Amino acid sequence: MTEVTLAVVGGGMRGLVYARRAHQTGAGRVVAVADPDPLRRAAFIEEFGVSPDRAHADWKDLAANGRVADAAVIATQDRLHTDPAVALADLGYHILLEKPMATNEQEAATIADAARRNGIMLAVCHVLRYTPYTRAVRELLDEGRIGRLISVQHLEPVGWWHQAHSFVRGHWRRQDTSAPMLLAKACHDIDWLVQLFGRPPARVSSFGSLSHFRPEDRPAGAADRCLDCPIEPTCPYSAPRLYLGCLGDPSSEFWPLSAVTPGRSEAEVLDALRTGPYGRCVYACDNDVVDHQEVLMEFDDGATCSFTMSAFTPMEHRRTRLFGTHGYIDGDGHTLRVVDFRTGAEESITTDGPQGPSASDGHGGGDEGLTDAFLTAVASGDAGLLRSDADESLMTHRVVWAAEQARLTGKVVPL
Repeated sequence: MTEVTLAVVGGGMRGLVYARRAHQTGAGRVVAVADPDPLRRAAFIEEFGVSPDRAHADWKDLAANGRVADAAVIATQDRLHTDPAVALADLGYHILLEKPMATNEQEAATIADAARRNGIMLAVCHVLRYTPYTRAVRELLDEGRIGRLISVQHLEPVGWWHQAHSFVRGHWRRQDTSAPMLLAKACHDIDWLVQLFGRPPARVSSFGSLSHFRPEDRPAGAADRCLDCPIEPTCPYSAPRLYLGCLGDPSSEFWPLSAVTPGRSEAEVLDALRTGPYGRCVYACDNDVVDHQEVLMEFDDGATCSFTMSAFTPMEHRRTRLFGTHGYIDGDGHTLRVVDFRTGAEESITTDGPQGPSASDGHGGGDEGLTDAFLTAVASGDAGLLRSDADESLMTHRVVWAAEQARLTGKVVPL
């Protein structure tokens, strides 16, 4: 297979994941990077052999050089996707775009229009579509093993510490600087559920709120920072417990610790918790995104789907139950229990691939599967190897925005 050259816009954790997979397989090679952080640029120069004159502080400097690679990975913060995506599409780059596409419908539509106008491949990083587990679920549905799909129950267990890390203390804690949590975290899940049914829902409702990580729930005597807090040893959301516990574990040092500090010593972690956002009390932050949400979807044939996203869980794989006219599937992200109503027989299917659900372990093989599919599609010119395109991703994003509208207005929203 022809080696695909890549330009990476946004050299943080997500950009690094896709770049490393491309290099590890030999299917891709990073030849340019754009990131405002000089340490990240230096890391790309060292790890991937990027020429220093192709390491830019701003994506506009990259674009000013014309098309210097076959494809671009865009992994900037959520609100910074649109301008580089459109500019690089106009230069003819194929694009691997971190989810969400954009933080509002108009900008997402602009990106989809740019992909269509320029005839380029644009793959949004809905990595759940690319796991071995998803492939097994799709095969069961396509084979008619449970008949017609009537309803689905789906749980995304965000995890108590992950909520505190990313959505209370971290980059995705506020809608005005990032996006509503349903978009930032669960557009994966809405996209996955819609593709199970093969079409968008006819109408959507939703409920949810920020119920716990608020000043009203702050325990008496709690300090503004964990390091000063007498309650910290017994608090479920202790920052020292979480981040000091990452030391010595390469996976946890890659994520979540890398968001807190580049240091790998106890003193460096403690200094970051003393001065940075990740050492704050979860009841004394400026967060406003929800900590739990329900989404209900009804399809044109009367089929229904319920989705629950909750912070108040362990961080585990998604759990899904699929109810069909001829059978039932119960899945935990790794193993599928299949019940056939016609015979009463049960089958257990164990899927291959990485077992962990988090970013540090590749989202159950989805990160690797997506990167491989994108690089193969670009090398071969076969967009059919991708499991969604810009228009389909825009459609599933629109379901998310409809659900958020329903939550805010208390209305059932038609699509």
